Amino acid sequence: MASNVIGAARMPPDPEPDRYGLGQLRALTTATAATSAADWRARYSLRLWVSDLIVLLAVVFGTHIAWFGLGNAQVSIREDSRLSAVSYWIFSLGLVALWMWALSLADSRSDRAIGTGSSEYVRMMSASLRLFGMIAILAFLLRVDVARGYLLISLPLGVAMLLLERWLWRQWLVRRRARGEFSARVVLVGSERSIAQIGAALSRAPSAGYHVVGACVPGGRAGDEIDGTGIPVLGDVAYVSRAMAAASADTVAVTSTDELPPSSVKRIAWELEAGRQHLVLAPSIVDVVGPRIQTRPVAGLPLIHVETPRYSKGQRIAKRTMDIVLAGIGVIVLAPLMAVIAVIIRTRTGGPALFPQTRVGLDGEEFRMLKFRTMVCDAEERLTGLELRQDAGNEVLFKMLDDPRVTTIGRFLRRYSLDELPQLFNVLDGSMSVVGPRPSLPREVRQYADHVHRRFMVKPGITGLWQVSGRSSLSWDETVRLDLSYVENWSLIGDVVILFKTARAALAPGLTAA
Repeated sequence: MASNVIGAARMPPDPEPDRYGLGQLRALTTATAATSAADWRARYSLRLWVSDLIVLLAVVFGTHIAWFGLGNAQVSIREDSRLSAVSYWIFSLGLVALWMWALSLADSRSDRAIGTGSSEYVRMMSASLRLFGMIAILAFLLRVDVARGYLLISLPLGVAMLLLERWLWRQWLVRRRARGEFSARVVLVGSERSIAQIGAALSRAPSAGYHVVGACVPGGRAGDEIDGTGIPVLGDVAYVSRAMAAASADTVAVTSTDELPPSSVKRIAWELEAGRQHLVLAPSIVDVVGPRIQTRPVAGLPLIHVETPRYSKGQRIAKRTMDIVLAGIGVIVLAPLMAVIAVIIRTRTGGPALFPQTRVGLDGEEFRMLKFRTMVCDAEERLTGLELRQDAGNEVLFKMLDDPRVTTIGRFLRRYSLDELPQLFNVLDGSMSVVGPRPSLPREVRQYADHVHRRFMVKPGITGLWQVSGRSSLSWDETVRLDLSYVENWSLIGDVVILFKTARAALAPGLTAA
């Protein structure tokens, strides 16, 4: 990344002597830097606005024609018969306008919500439900007889089409961001250790839209580099605004305040150009999101309250209901496929089709997890002789890229995660969930640190964050972080997002998690 700093940059006069070599900074001259951040944000927001409008026009007027035909259906107003009837065509046009307005008020097209996470979808669905709720209330209070079928079709169809449209745009955006486009250009500010940590996290998630172009550290000199990261040092923390100008950055992310007094953070915020440049504060408490974080102002201080993880009875019932429905449908639909797989395993390998294995689940209780057998029958006995040849996984999870115990049919099943289909029966009997932490082996649990046992607060899952975020390529610390992040921030919408990612990952080759 340091090699991108090309061409001399004209810096404004120093208010102090240039003690840190900031005058040596060079401006970035890539095509991406030539386009201002405000431009790409505005362009992408406009594209969403136009496509939202096309979708809503098609859904609302399509429903109108399907329900009423091409005739001019009328709304009768019961309260005062002297009032003339309102045409459904005008009502449909007004519904589209109000729906577009509701999506704008919810900031569903904001650059802070697009690209990653579920915030964009949640805002869009919430705005749609609120709008139709208000229409229903007003229709009741004003005694306007709006056709219920017309509304009942428009709402779910409109939400479904908006979700599809936004998802398609997100796939396009993710591909562009993987090339460094349509992303905020970020300068990290803080200690070298925190910059390395945050920089690594952002590099693993390009879809989030944060492209790190440099860093400012206490006592830093331009031309240096953050050890082991490739992130160029742009200078000292006292010269953040000029470093941003030299690097054509539009966002500054404060990664730690250990060596930055509050006055320095305020000064950085005050120097940013309103509306065009942004300040991001990366908290030292990581992997805490959603409703667990609440900001409460006390005597002018924004105190951040972080709630401890807890699961209400309603949440547990909702998750169990979703498990039963999904697993039940899965067993019914996939039963013929599972039967074929079982027959192939039996005939080609001469052993049992299923491999029951002891795993550790909810509250540390052991259970028998079912999988299609993908290895030779004496695989467990051969494990001891293979431990020194491990070339994947990590210090706790054993993996081999070319495990000699895996059968030919087993490699195919693992490639597409078909070996995990029998776990649907574990979900039905209540020992597992569809989405959850990775089911642990007893020998692995014996190596766990105390804090890792928090993963047993929920049932293990067929899939989870660990499966859609790298699987066997993850370090042990990263595996633990993902599992605990899921446990502490669980939500039904989060489970749905993981299921969609799993469906996509299952179609691509890769290592199958145990």
